[in-house]
Amino acid sequence: MFLSVTMARNPRLVEAAAGLHRDRRVPPDTYLIDLDAVAANAAVLATVAAAHGVRLWPVFKQVGRNPHVIATVAEQLPDAAAIDLRDAEAIRGAGAGLGNVGHLVQLPLNAVDRVLAWRPRYVTVFGVEQARAVSDAAARLGITQPLLARVVDETDHLYPGQEGGVPLADIEKVAAEIGDLDAVSLDGVTSFPCLLYDEPAKAIAPTPNLRTLLTATSRLAAAGAPVGVISAPSATAAASIPLLAAHGVTHGEPGHALTATTPLHADDLDQPEVPAMVYVSEVAHILPDGRPAIFGGGFYPRGRPESALVFPSAGGPFTLPVESAPPENIDYYRLLGAPPAGASVGVGDTVVLAFRTQIFVTRSAVGALQGVGSGKPRLLGLSDPHGRPW
Repeated sequence: MFLSVTMARNPRLVEAAAGLHRDRRVPPDTYLIDLDAVAANAAVLATVAAAHGVRLWPVFKQVGRNPHVIATVAEQLPDAAAIDLRDAEAIRGAGAGLGNVGHLVQLPLNAVDRVLAWRPRYVTVFGVEQARAVSDAAARLGITQPLLARVVDETDHLYPGQEGGVPLADIEKVAAEIGDLDAVSLDGVTSFPCLLYDEPAKAIAPTPNLRTLLTATSRLAAAGAPVGVISAPSATAAASIPLLAAHGVTHGEPGHALTATTPLHADDLDQPEVPAMVYVSEVAHILPDGRPAIFGGGFYPRGRPESALVFPSAGGPFTLPVESAPPENIDYYRLLGAPPAGASVGVGDTVVLAFRTQIFVTRSAVGALQGVGSGKPRLLGLSDPHGRPW
């Protein structure tokens, strides 16, 4: 999905990936991330957000919570959104602040005290019961914890496995009940996804979820319980920040924009963010019909890889199509199309791909690189999909 874009806009990252694998410094099933490109992308996002009065909480699950990436982004965007407890642990361990914890995944009850001691700016709750648990923990710590309520309506777009939240019809009642708790305050509302890429229109557009947030905000104000935070994550990028601002949104959450791996970046090479992530594999074996099987482990089902760049032992690199694979099967290998006449593929040949991913649900290694743009890449080390040393 992103191979041609990366080759056009950041070819040295592809070259660095191939060289590191050829030198046996990285194994197959490794994502490599260009920290200099990430730093430039974070700077672009920070500048655009400041110009439009929007604050950003970066998200790191899609890059495997890599500590080098987190620290690099934190220089421009110091507070991050933690999608779940492991996210919060990785963000804190890398030295960044916690902007929002508990959305998309609520805090487990036995972790609330520990996470609140890290002093997140906001904790998202799906209802009064979760708010009460946060209030009890905050009281034990002697603090008042600001909350965001995840608000949902029947017309909203929700992904399977992400259901839950405060029904819009109950927002005033829930706000009043939270207001009666001793050690929390309801400061805002959030949902996901609030923006999505419209492929036919080639543009990022609001979902019904954003309308739900704006309606909830208006109703709370009319009920005498105004909130100051509207966090509208999904598809946050330089191109969509003005749209957030135009709707009165206060916070966005860039994730794939940090590596220029949103669908918008695949379609539009003029976006300011630069591709910063590739996937490295190698030919494991070759089927009798000539199709190469490459090592898997990192093929996220929604990644839609379309082509792979093969670096043969002799001759120049060439592309082969990536065959589709059913998501219900384990990606031990991934098949490529058979090479054309005159092209040769051998076991051990390097293969580089670029596609949309969520590294935290893979088995992959993650490597952070510096100096890619200078042609002198330096590997800072490998981590697992949760940011721990490999």
